[in-house]
Order: sequence, then structure tokens, then C-alpha cells
Amino acid sequence: MTTPTTLAARAARGSATEGRSIEELKDIVFQVGAELELAPAEDIVEWAFATFGERFCVTSSMGDAVLAHVASKVAPGVKVVFLDTGYHFVETIGTRDAVAATMPVNLLTITPVQSVAEQDAQYGKDLYKTDPDLCCKLRKVQPLADTLGNYDAWATGLRRAETHNRVIAPVVGWDEKKQKVKVSPLARWTDEDIEKYIVENGVLVNPLQYDGYPSIGCWPCTSRVAPGEDARSGRWAGTNKTECGIHQ
Repeated sequence: MTTPTTLAARAARGSATEGRSIEELKDIVFQVGAELELAPAEDIVEWAFATFGERFCVTSSMGDAVLAHVASKVAPGVKVVFLDTGYHFVETIGTRDAVAATMPVNLLTITPVQSVAEQDAQYGKDLYKTDPDLCCKLRKVQPLADTLGNYDAWATGLRRAETHNRVIAPVVGWDEKKQKVKVSPLARWTDEDIEKYIVENGVLVNPLQYDGYPSIGCWPCTSRVAPGEDARSGRWAGTNKTECGIHQ
């Protein structure tokens, strides 16, 4: 298999801080997507960091720090983006702070344009109840889209095992909506792979994971999951909503 270093050299164009055109980015995906499909997560992140440099970031919801840990090993100083919606559990904020304090990463906390109070004033109190899709758009989707304007590629902890909607998620693909290269180094990982990596590497885990919250989002829209239930059944429970919109 072609090494990550070789693939990065093939994709390189001028300065690592220089943005590429849409055509160039799509060409990179076309060239290397299949070659990296079965590569270890570390190799995938190493390739992305070498290829895109300062125009590559890692995103994390801080349910655990697996992706951040993988990235920190092969790309010290990599930017890790965390979306602070204003509705996070204190445990999630604590996990973010612990990652920033213990890993060689550049942790960037992104906040929405409006505070929760400002949003309530414009749209009515508790928008997450009256229009959860709009709430997610304002507090997650749009802030991420705005942030990614500074990048050519972003890495996500998306895994195919999490939901049926994510089965086809490629390891390296093209995000048509965001017009960015989307990298999912953990796409092929099973729940068992995640657990094994956490144990073997002493990775930080959001304590809510051990309190019945296998999938953690904003506190108003996340509930405990009973043993044996789908891990994401606690997200927007009682509604038809299954995704915040970031991966749609």
C-alpha cells in the first residue's frame, strides 16, 4: 500500500497554509480515498495533517477523547475544534478542559453567534423544544460551517457502527454541503475497537458514558439509555429527529 507520506507528497501544492480550489480538493479525494480506506486511523490522520497542514482540523464532541488522542500522537499541535453550544453537560466541558490540559493539541472552543439568552429573546424560550432542528442549526451546524471556512479538510469521529445512516461514511470523502474534504479515521472502528483503544491507552472518557449516556449531546436533548437499547436512542428521545445536521 502507498504510505501516508507518499500520498501527502502527491497531494501537496505550495504552502501547507494555502487554500486549494474545490477542483483540487475533489481530486485529492479521488486519488487517495480508496487507498486509505483500510489504513490505520493513525496513518489517515498523519496523511491529512501532512497534506493540509494548518488547513486541517479535528472536531470532537468530547463524548470521549479517542480521536483527539489518535491525532495528538501523529500530529502534535493539531487543532481540535469543540462546539460549545451553551447547553453542554458540565461533564462534557470538563472532558474538553482535560483534553486541553493533558494532550499536545491546540484546543479551539467555538461558540454560536448568539448566547442562549439572546436566542431565547429572538425565537422564544427553549427553542430546542419548539424547533429542535433550528436550534441545532443555530448552535451547531452554522458555527461549524463558519469555522470550517478557514480549513480545506476536517476530521470527525464518525463511525459506521453508530447508526444506519452512517454505514456508507467513507474514510476520506467529499462533503458536498460544506465543500470540504471530510476525514473519518475511525469510520471502520467497532464499539469493541473503541473500548480496547481506551483501555490500552488510558484515554479520557466523558464520565457520563458510565452513567447511562452512551451518546452525549446537549443536556436538554439527551437522556439515559436502558441496557440493550440503541446507543443513540437517548438523543432527541420521543421525536423523529436522529441527527443534529452536521453529518447531513
